[in-house]
Amino acid sequence: NVMRIWEAETGHPVKKLKGHTKWVWCGAYSPDGTRLVSGSVDETLRLWDIRSWHIIGKPMTGHTNWVKSVAFSPDGSLIVSASYDRTIRFWNGFTGEASGESLTGHEDDVLCVAFSPDGTLVASGSVDSTIRIWDVQTRSTVGEPLRGHTGNINSVAFSPDGRFIYSCSGDKTIRCWDACTRSPIGTPLISHTN
Repeated sequence: NVMRIWEAETGHPVKKLKGHTKWVWCGAYSPDGTRLVSGSVDETLRLWDIRSWHIIGKPMTGHTNWVKSVAFSPDGSLIVSASYDRTIRFWNGFTGEASGESLTGHEDDVLCVAFSPDGTLVASGSVDSTIRIWDVQTRSTVGEPLRGHTGNINSVAFSPDGRFIYSCSGDKTIRCWDACTRSPIGTPLISHTN
């Protein structure tokens, strides 16, 4: 239930952050480096001020199961979170207040989320072996789920130019998708053995 901050160049510990009551699963820095968000098995997120190392506002509540993944939007104004409660939630990136209702659509635990470089889309991956694309403004899904993996989607990422989405799965493969057409590109990359 403790997060540690380390100096990147030396590896020396800088700070211990205490606030969560159970394991901390994930964390992310704001793009300007002034804030940190964390997600925990205690079903909450916490927003931290890096200058004072204090929690900003109250614990961010709304998920009803473990928070598995968090990400800041490119401009730092929003946070997105993924949970074992099968939902995705948005939060104000400066205050930690909830921003709208939870998004549903995945049929199993949501394991990962990522913003597109322009901040207009979010990709999410799930135990249901699908990737969903969400419109940040309308908070609705874009097209049909991306299907092809046969295992959990453990990680998703947009390419820096926003043209491609990459996914990593428990089926031991990496897949590339066209972010506009949501079609698979090429064949799965197979080299990992687990």
